[in-house]
Amino acid sequence: MNLRAHAAELVYAVIHEGRSLNDLLPTVNQQISDGRDRALLKELVFGSLRHHRRLATLRDRLLSQPLQQPQGKLAQLLVVGLYQLLYTRVPAHAAVADTVEAVSDIGEERARGLVNAVLRNSQRKADSLLADIDRNWELKQSHPDWLVSALKKAYGRDTEAVLAANNSPAPMSLRVNTQRGSVASYQALLQSLDIAATVHPEARDALVLAQPMDVQQLPGFADGAVSVQDVAAQLAADFLDIGPGMRVLDACSAPGGKTAHLLEREPTLTLLALDSDASRLQRVRENLQRLQLSAELKAVDAGATAAWWDQQPFDRILLDAPCSGTGVIRRHPDIKWLRRERDIPALAEQQLQLLRSLWSTLAHGGKLLYATCSSLPAENAELIKTFLAGQNDAQLQLLPGQPADSIGRVIRPGEAGMDGFYYALLAKQ
Repeated sequence: MNLRAHAAELVYAVIHEGRSLNDLLPTVNQQISDGRDRALLKELVFGSLRHHRRLATLRDRLLSQPLQQPQGKLAQLLVVGLYQLLYTRVPAHAAVADTVEAVSDIGEERARGLVNAVLRNSQRKADSLLADIDRNWELKQSHPDWLVSALKKAYGRDTEAVLAANNSPAPMSLRVNTQRGSVASYQALLQSLDIAATVHPEARDALVLAQPMDVQQLPGFADGAVSVQDVAAQLAADFLDIGPGMRVLDACSAPGGKTAHLLEREPTLTLLALDSDASRLQRVRENLQRLQLSAELKAVDAGATAAWWDQQPFDRILLDAPCSGTGVIRRHPDIKWLRRERDIPALAEQQLQLLRSLWSTLAHGGKLLYATCSSLPAENAELIKTFLAGQNDAQLQLLPGQPADSIGRVIRPGEAGMDGFYYALLAKQ
């Protein structure tokens, strides 16, 4: 199948069927043998989803009359074609020709002339039309209205910067396994191979690559010298304040990056890693095997403590709670279109119940680090405030970078190059 047809079908599946790219892309990639084609497909799909409202508005203004199926695959093929012309270095003639050829693969053979006309018309009119469209910065930044409203409430004048960060491709960040060597020595190794990387000012095990690359080309990756993990996620190991021999629970551990990081920092931990999804827990197992680390793994619901807890309290708990993922939209642009406003209260209730259940397994004097990759206060500070109001033995601890008058540490999407994240450290009295 034509790559543009694949892209249109994937965008359609996200926008109109509510399906996740995590589920869809692996199957499609199996049909594409050339790595460059797989990379181009990802670029077309991610870019079309990042800028979907802007491109769909432009498409509709370029049409002489509305499409018979305004929500169909042809509508998404036109979005993909416009994305190529406006955002990529694909030569315009190739972008137009290949998009026109794709109509057969999506069952729209009669639309060849229409697709050709719209894309060629865009080459003449896009600049003036977009100048008008972009007067509405919310439309320009291509987020659903409910999410824009929620982010405005949370970030005020910084909202546009948050939306822009969500639409910017994320950098590739590495976590150096300091059991195997220092950050400085691994940076020097990369430099010797002409791979540019900079030290991050906050996460002490992090390097940020100047250009993304295939992980298998990273020196020592297969042997566990380094892993790929966003800088914000790496802060969990700093914030949890672990020590030798501690008994630690990673309550929602998949895919295992934070689990591994804790063990890299302190191999003497007795660590239990839970996840409700057995297939995702397998990824934790594979990550630990590559890094030559060990932990006890259980595929269980962390909130159902009676089913798995042996009544031995934990010194430290990491609760990386299931959330909306609105802080990592730049890595998963389909999240913008998959999440609904009604999802947030249900997620917050699930998070609060998890927190309350796990609190009983924490030792007195122990600490629990609550984390989400959400940008929404309902899943973060507001939730922790509710928890503290009903839990007399819980005390909020101040984290590095956390204002003294705030509830937890908020990391805005794009801040210091990081994903959007939230952390709150709670001590049990």
